[in-house]
Amino acid sequence: MFSKNWSDQSLSIALALSAAAWGLYWYPLRTIEAIGMTGSWSVAFFNAVPLILLCPLLIFNFKKLAGVLGPTLLAAIMIGMAFTLYANGLVETTVTRATLLYYLTPVWSTILGVVWLSERLTKARIAAIAVAFFGLYLLLSNGDSARYPLNIGDLYSLASGMFWAVGVATLNRWSNIPLLPLTTFIFLSTTCISAVFAGGFYADPLPDLVMMKAAFLTAAFWSICVLLPSFLVIFRVSQVLFPGRVGILTMSEVIVAVVSAAILLPEETMLPIQWLGALAIVMAGLIEVLFGYSRKDKQNLSS
Repeated sequence: MFSKNWSDQSLSIALALSAAAWGLYWYPLRTIEAIGMTGSWSVAFFNAVPLILLCPLLIFNFKKLAGVLGPTLLAAIMIGMAFTLYANGLVETTVTRATLLYYLTPVWSTILGVVWLSERLTKARIAAIAVAFFGLYLLLSNGDSARYPLNIGDLYSLASGMFWAVGVATLNRWSNIPLLPLTTFIFLSTTCISAVFAGGFYADPLPDLVMMKAAFLTAAFWSICVLLPSFLVIFRVSQVLFPGRVGILTMSEVIVAVVSAAILLPEETMLPIQWLGALAIVMAGLIEVLFGYSRKDKQNLSS
């Protein structure tokens, strides 16, 4: 997908822009919900639309899964669970809170890296975990409970980062997993898991054909034209660039999500103490990606 002629700067720009696009993930979900489809089914429908394109392509790429089908399915299910929880969190709680709770991912990635991938637990990583949990405490300060009390959406968002960390750790352990089949299985698993949430957990009625037709153009544009290419770029560039740089650049998603929500959803405001918690969570991520890797880890990654 990317040749050796692409510079680190070009790849970094592509990654930052792609991650930024995911900062608007909440917008089409809220738009589809406004059409009349329940939030839980909007997640399933949105992730099902790209399968129109991906499933035929999978037929011609299935042979690439030889020897890695199991790890691919594991990674897809974990990331699909993460997408499902994150998307439902965006629908159930405020956009800013959902995004920042998900971005506690460095904490879970650090724990998994130490336990599963034999990475070193450096002082910087311990500091990042401490700062992140302090930020979590401030962010979930219930001083605005009259307007936006803590709810199931906050738990979804928190758990989504945990599942994402497991999925990414799986990809790190089996780095030869092919990108296109992985992407297809991720959207397929997200659709299936979201449908279980919608029909089983929420018991929401299945949207009718008229409603799906009304939502199709919005879902197709955002899922196929915007987020699917962004997804492919993020995963491919992540295989090329150093994880520290990847971690910093993907934080463009946080910036776009917070700014777009502040502009388009001005009613979703946070207290100053919660903004301090948000800053702490972002700082924890920066500490992890800038200083969390030991020299030995960096040598292993570069070799």
